[in-house]
Amino acid sequence: MTKHSRARRRREGNTLLAATLTNGPTELIDFLLPLWAGAAIGLGATEVGILLAVEMAVSVVMRPLAGVLADTYERRYVAAAGAALYALSTLGYALAQSAPLAYAAAAVGGAGGALLWVAVRAIISERLAEDSAVFPRLLAAQENGSWIAFLVGMTLISAIDYQGVFLACAAACVVATVLLLASPSRAVPGKRADEGVAAAGLGAMGRRLRPMLFAVAFTMTAEAAISLLLVLHLQRGFGLEVLEVAFVFLPGAIAMSMAAERLHTFVVRYGRTRVLTFASLSSAAFAANLAWAPHPVVIAALWILSGLAWAAVMPIQQAVIAEASGEQTGRGMGVYESASLLGALAGSLAAGTLYDSVEWAVACLVAAAALLAGSVIVPRAVRSLGVADVPPPAPPKSPEEPEQPSEQPSEHLLGAAGRSVPAATPEPVPEAVPRTPRRQVRELGARLAVFAAAQVALLLLGLSWIEDLFTKGFTTTLMSGGGRNSGFEGLVYGGGRIWTFIVLVDLCWSCGRLLVARIRRPASGGAPPEKSPLNAGR
Repeated sequence: MTKHSRARRRREGNTLLAATLTNGPTELIDFLLPLWAGAAIGLGATEVGILLAVEMAVSVVMRPLAGVLADTYERRYVAAAGAALYALSTLGYALAQSAPLAYAAAAVGGAGGALLWVAVRAIISERLAEDSAVFPRLLAAQENGSWIAFLVGMTLISAIDYQGVFLACAAACVVATVLLLASPSRAVPGKRADEGVAAAGLGAMGRRLRPMLFAVAFTMTAEAAISLLLVLHLQRGFGLEVLEVAFVFLPGAIAMSMAAERLHTFVVRYGRTRVLTFASLSSAAFAANLAWAPHPVVIAALWILSGLAWAAVMPIQQAVIAEASGEQTGRGMGVYESASLLGALAGSLAAGTLYDSVEWAVACLVAAAALLAGSVIVPRAVRSLGVADVPPPAPPKSPEEPEQPSEQPSEHLLGAAGRSVPAATPEPVPEAVPRTPRRQVRELGARLAVFAAAQVALLLLGLSWIEDLFTKGFTTTLMSGGGRNSGFEGLVYGGGRIWTFIVLVDLCWSCGRLLVARIRRPASGGAPPEKSPLNAGR
């Protein structure tokens, strides 16, 4: 692998980690903000609505400008500025004691989110020509940050309160800022443009992407509507508390993080329009089945199916926007995200109206009809852009194989770079030890042994959440955390709870991978295909 390739991969890796560190706080704060505003500074329902509207309005207005900045200046600086502004915003929430300071923090957060996510997506698009799985990886990184932040935040909030959660979120954003600043520079710098040229380019980009922007806004309207309808139904129809509602959504977030890259293989095999059609049909079926879901556990299972559909749709949308935008990927991502936010706003308004005016079953069927219409609208929008329906497969992850740039890259896959990279003599790379199933089992066993030792220590100290789970009521302890609410003991107890959830996810994921490897294993004794004696002469 050449020095140039290593730098591009490190730039992408830093950006993905920064996305994990910032998306978690973003999602957690969006969830906690209405609760905090009412409980901590006494805002009424109207003032809470204004607080949320301020952040969204600033974010929508700033997105196109953020796209211009991402095309004009070094993108890592734009993204780092966004992460720093978001850290400042969360710090403002932690210190706010009145409505004006909260509104100011919301405005800063809206601007920071715009700069951060437009620039992050533009950076990720830089390797789209050589690796079509970059956007699924970005979605996986974001969703990993989301569910981990929810586990940590909702577990520790009783011990550190809203202020402590906001300070922790600010710290994560500061780390993300440092990571972005430490990333390598872009290999092909963007061309500086004066303000007039930038504005003209933005308008032309909006016209070129208009069919796709309409499709994005339409699908986001339907998705946001069904999400809010579900939250309202869980709270009012089933009487769930806030933490219980979060646990209903948690399995879907974990499924999205784990399945995004796997689903990309279906996109490569069957094409974007087919996968988009199938995903829209799956979302419509999910919304229709919600009308008769008898229990929150059933809803959680259905939400996993919706999350899988969304894990397929979002990377495709972002990839085709990047391909159609060419060298102006920042502008394309800016108008794309503005359309997405406007759709989310429209969906939220529609959900409230539907829930108050019609029966629950009718509201679900209306949302299902909109999602069903998306199975026609979205694939047609993709075709209208003229991009390839079947992207090239992602390159193998094996470190032994040097990166081979395509000799004749497709014009619509050049992304932000705008030109192919000449082939270079690869540098020798030390051979990596293969991660055989036996080695994976040993690594999993080592992690479980460390976890078991820590849990024994917590048990002896009387701080074991697992013990409380079986001695103080399973459901109550699972949802409430066991009641250790303050001080250092609360932090240790909550940390053990978070670790338990992470270990369970790790165990399920590792066992699933081993099962898949076992199914694919050749019948002749289990050696890897490339080293099997039966394949020696092929």
